[in-house]
Amino acid sequence: MIEKIQQYLEEIENTTAKSKDELEQFRLRFISRKGVMSELFDSFKTIPNEQKKELGAKLNVLKQKAEAQFQSLIEQINDSNSKEESGSIDVTLPSFKSDGTIHPLTKTRNRIIQIFERQGFSVAEGPEIEDDFHNFTALNFPENHPAREMQDTYFITKNPDTLLRTHTSNVQIRLMEHGTPPFRSIMPGRVYRNEAISARAHCFFNQVEGLYVDKAVSFKDLKQTLYHFSKEMFGKDTQIRFRPSYFPFTEPSAEIDISCFICKGDGCKICKHTGWVEIGGSGMVDPNVLEACGIDSKEYSGFAFGMGIERITMLKYRIGDLRLFSENDLRFLKQF
Repeated sequence: MIEKIQQYLEEIENTTAKSKDELEQFRLRFISRKGVMSELFDSFKTIPNEQKKELGAKLNVLKQKAEAQFQSLIEQINDSNSKEESGSIDVTLPSFKSDGTIHPLTKTRNRIIQIFERQGFSVAEGPEIEDDFHNFTALNFPENHPAREMQDTYFITKNPDTLLRTHTSNVQIRLMEHGTPPFRSIMPGRVYRNEAISARAHCFFNQVEGLYVDKAVSFKDLKQTLYHFSKEMFGKDTQIRFRPSYFPFTEPSAEIDISCFICKGDGCKICKHTGWVEIGGSGMVDPNVLEACGIDSKEYSGFAFGMGIERITMLKYRIGDLRLFSENDLRFLKQF
């Protein structure tokens, strides 16, 4: 057995490896559990006890030599590969053209954030899987009230209700619930509604909502905020109007329209020949919403607004089909 150990030591010392295949052969022979080391240790169990001390020491030396040689061979192959790679690169060649671009929705989202941040708004985020209280009840949607049917919801569990959020208003509730006024934040994010997929609707889309709560906040503050946003987003000549509407969480409520920047108000297919295009909804935060979040509605007031990022992107880039945003078609994405 001593002669075998000596033969293996000489073999290990004389082994070289010029490729990963040769390195793997060395590993299988000397390092793996089915290699010669395993055979030697199995034979070691059968030798007389008086010889075990000497043979055990020689086996340990053999094992250490095999492991050290294996690491040395790895380093040699890595060094050889790195030299070959460095020598094969021609630094004078032109760079490869990348097909990657920023997604149009990401461009629009970043621009919206930039505009509102300049007005003092911070960015807040929240969970996409939400409970009934934060998605409906705290927003003044009474249980079994018809207003809940305005948004066809994906429910995950019942009793208690867990769902995919239908708007980013849940972030407003969490912000007010765990903080102290004043609040001035926008909430961009993905939302989900059980709608038939078409050129103008999808079961998931992106929204950005805004919230401003402080003492003596008025509808005038809301109008000025959205006037500034519209002109920055769509151009200095853009006009804006508010149409009375209904939302459970705001009172009074209004739809937001901008003058069609494509036909300049003359009437076209985009604005359905009205000269105006709807971009979102807005209103003064209902006192019930403030009270549900532990805010004194007699001391504080606020406004909120919301708009679809896809809607704004379609208008800005004149895109006619909402489905293009989620199909990952390079022919479409390369245009941006």
